[in-house]
Amino acid sequence: MKQFSQGFKYLLSGFKLILKPGIRLYVLIPLLINSFLFAAAIIYGASSLNNFIDWLILQFPWLEGWTWILWPLFVIISLTIVFFCFSIIANLIGAPFNGFLAEAVERNLTGQELEAANNQSLLQIIIISIKSEFQKLLYFVIRALPLLIIFIIPMVNIAAPLIWFLFTAWMLTLEYGDYPMGNHDILFKQQREKFASNRQLAFGFGSGVMLLTMIPVINFIAMPVAVAGATRMVVEHPELKS
Repeated sequence: MKQFSQGFKYLLSGFKLILKPGIRLYVLIPLLINSFLFAAAIIYGASSLNNFIDWLILQFPWLEGWTWILWPLFVIISLTIVFFCFSIIANLIGAPFNGFLAEAVERNLTGQELEAANNQSLLQIIIISIKSEFQKLLYFVIRALPLLIIFIIPMVNIAAPLIWFLFTAWMLTLEYGDYPMGNHDILFKQQREKFASNRQLAFGFGSGVMLLTMIPVINFIAMPVAVAGATRMVVEHPELKS
């Protein structure tokens, strides 16, 4: 349990790290981009929703008295879709910035430049980052679908929430641990092997990230905090980047 709590503490350390000079810029830029996209999606969704309800009432006039139910229902469904898509898009957009953020945090912690990062052009870093995001997404989908089936199997579904929690924590560690480890040219397969050798640390960190993403408002900075915390975890555990 010591490593589990240590992994959780690494996440919390990310709050302090993202406020340091030389690091804040890499947090601010993707945050502004993602906030703009999120606001645009909300405005477009609200407008489309209003037009859809008007059309629905025009087709079925008897529904006019039920708009007080339709609006909350459609808003909940729309926000769920927006948040899900926003999370994926935010990770894709933030991926290159997260690599730079992890580099800035590691430079702050060690006082040394990353050789691997210096040997790559900006275009190469962006391509590698996006490719890595799709690898992680594919890895998640292939395993998530069978796990979801567990929820409908009698008796077995009792353990489904715990299994899903552990899987999500594992995925979040892989998601954010990829940035500092990727800066050292460690491939996704190797990353999984290294974290598998440090399971308690990985699950402690991932559990913390999951809880952080559930807190309204704070979840908007969950990404940079997790990247910074993961970087410190990798820096202080040489076996994760060697």
